[in-house]
Amino acid sequence: MFCPKCKRLMRPDKAAGVWRCSACGTKVPLGASKQVGTSVATGHAMTVIETKTEATLPTAEEECPKCGNSKAYWVLRQTRGADEPETRIFECTKCGHKWREYQ
Repeated sequence: MFCPKCKRLMRPDKAAGVWRCSACGTKVPLGASKQVGTSVATGHAMTVIETKTEATLPTAEEECPKCGNSKAYWVLRQTRGADEPETRIFECTKCGHKWREYQ
């Protein structure tokens, strides 16, 4: 996690239950993250900061094959070779079902 004030990397202080910036002393509660594993190379814990990304994803008028909802978030991913077109991955805004569209 990066410090909201000085933009430097913050470290978790589990005893205090906060993220702590060693540069400016800013503290942020640990509740906004979850530990997902430990790096083999460094031995440090890997932490994912959970945020709501739905507000930033583009939407399309696509019908969900599971619930029939007419709106879905979408992203493009290169799932095949570089000489092949991208795959569009949809996620229903209502039920969260995911499906693909190959171009």
